[in-house]
Amino acid sequence: MPALKQILTLAACLFGAAAFAQQKNLKEGDIIFQTDISPQCKAIELATHSKFSHCGLVFKQDGRWMVFEAVQPVSITTFEEWTMRNNRHYVVKRLKADSVITPEVVAKMKEEGKKYLGKNYDSYFGWSDESIYCSELVWKIYYSTTGLEVGKLKPMREYDLSHPLVKATMKERYGNKVPLDEKMVSPGVIYDSPLLVTVIEQ
Repeated sequence: MPALKQILTLAACLFGAAAFAQQKNLKEGDIIFQTDISPQCKAIELATHSKFSHCGLVFKQDGRWMVFEAVQPVSITTFEEWTMRNNRHYVVKRLKADSVITPEVVAKMKEEGKKYLGKNYDSYFGWSDESIYCSELVWKIYYSTTGLEVGKLKPMREYDLSHPLVKATMKERYGNKVPLDEKMVSPGVIYDSPLLVTVIEQ
């Protein structure tokens, strides 16, 4: 058992060193994606046919790389903490036309993000600003500061709602009043946006 503990500790240290090394490749405004092991996130993966169920926006604060994300509540998380979650697999994407992300735009993104900081996570995936989910946060910050749609909005009915886990999750959340016409954007839709290119895959 002590040997196993040492191996796990070494593995964690090596991953942490790798994550730290990757930070030199980051730019403010990058979008970071990861999978999650929660039942809700598994349902999202099934409904969207994507292995990614969570995303956030990368920026610098006081010289440290951070991730702005919609969890409960909307928060700012260190890059190191974010990348150590779950299976530690993550992908970072960037606008192909990265010249769009000027220092002025980055400043606007940070100001826009502050409007959502502390708001509740929206487990019902509505499009209002009262509460907000992860991909909605990223999409809205990009759209309001650059005018770009990093992923096409589409109604809930256009996702794959056929899997039993998806059906059970929706029944639990909405009962018999599923908002099938509510416009949404998923992490997978943003991930697949033709405007983005992968810059880190860990």
